[in-house]
Amino acid sequence: MRDVNADTEHLVPRQDRAAVLARLAVPAGLLAAVAGAFAYVATVDPNEPGHYPVCPLYGYTGLYCPGCGGLRSAHAFIHGDLTAALQANAPAVAAYLAFAVLWTVWVIRAVRGRPMRLPLGPVHLWSLGAALLVFTVVRNLPFGGWLHP
Repeated sequence: MRDVNADTEHLVPRQDRAAVLARLAVPAGLLAAVAGAFAYVATVDPNEPGHYPVCPLYGYTGLYCPGCGGLRSAHAFIHGDLTAALQANAPAVAAYLAFAVLWTVWVIRAVRGRPMRLPLGPVHLWSLGAALLVFTVVRNLPFGGWLHP
């Protein structure tokens, strides 16, 4: 019987394939964890009470945090209802898409043997924090009702 790997042996040496697989272990593990979490949220509807705990900030103060509506957003996103996902938590949808892009870049760089680097400086991080703060404040003001989950 013919060895299938013998046909590709001249393209990628065996030790290089092992190194590539080793570099892909962490991205694959992270993807498995995220896929498992999304699969759970897809099957257990967060719109039905009693399945998930109430957000502590909302439970004690009645204020929506930046993550409030994230599970409903993930549930709608998985089921293909982008409008409902954006209405439940628009920054969460942006985070899902950013994760997909960054994970893909990470895998490509890992296959090529290059480290994953995000050239984010303090300005980027402060800007992201400020955007989330503005989102949180506006969704809790009377005119920000359209941002409620």
